[in-house]
Amino acid sequence: MPDALVCLPTYNERENLDAMLRALVPLGVRVLVIDDNSPDGTGEIANRLAAELPGVSVLHRPRKEGLGPAYLAGFREALKTDAEYILEMDCDFSHDPADVPRLIAACEDGADLALGSRYVEGGGTMNWGRGRRVVSAGGSLYARALLSVAVRDLTGGFKCFRREVLETLDLDAVHSKGYAFQIEMTYRALRAGFEVVEVPITFTDRTLGHSKMSRTIFLEAVARVPVLRLQALMGRLTPAPRRAEPAQPAPAASASRRR
Repeated sequence: MPDALVCLPTYNERENLDAMLRALVPLGVRVLVIDDNSPDGTGEIANRLAAELPGVSVLHRPRKEGLGPAYLAGFREALKTDAEYILEMDCDFSHDPADVPRLIAACEDGADLALGSRYVEGGGTMNWGRGRRVVSAGGSLYARALLSVAVRDLTGGFKCFRREVLETLDLDAVHSKGYAFQIEMTYRALRAGFEVVEVPITFTDRTLGHSKMSRTIFLEAVARVPVLRLQALMGRLTPAPRRAEPAQPAPAASASRRR
């Protein structure tokens, strides 16, 4: 297994965190738990498990600000390490830990961003009602149409980034807080010229704890998509500015991952 780190945001996940970490650690990945001061004690459980399990660390944030800010904080911490691949996933087992190696393998095979996709051949959902399936599939179709991209599952949150993607994107310019964050990160990667592939997964609805979906999160995603399209048309979705570095001798041969 190559050097990979999983960013795992938590808010009131005491019922799932122990089992999730014990499923991830044997895969040979590092895990960064990003806890938003969960009132149910998830942060304390994370501290205990970090002391027990190899490769587990905890980032404590003072308050709940949304999925996007939590992931951005985790990405910045991950980039301080030497991890070659940086993943994001849910803590509630809606994303199967056994699929983590498949996403990493897709990046090893040449992808810059591998998405766990419900809406490609071989993917799907379990334990969802008809209403939720319609909302999810409709949301992805809406985003695809407005952004004019081929990615079928733009709202999915199970991803593996090659570290160069996160180093290149302007993370300070990402302001989405809810599930719009997932759309925005994938769209920014595409606009920057990175190769994005979809890996089929089965998304299983959580059995423990409570969903974080809300009307506010849904409406943010609806409103954010046309804003992203407008920013792209205006040329404002640009990579992060690079700080000047001392010139280094060019290697005999090199290959850029940018496309």
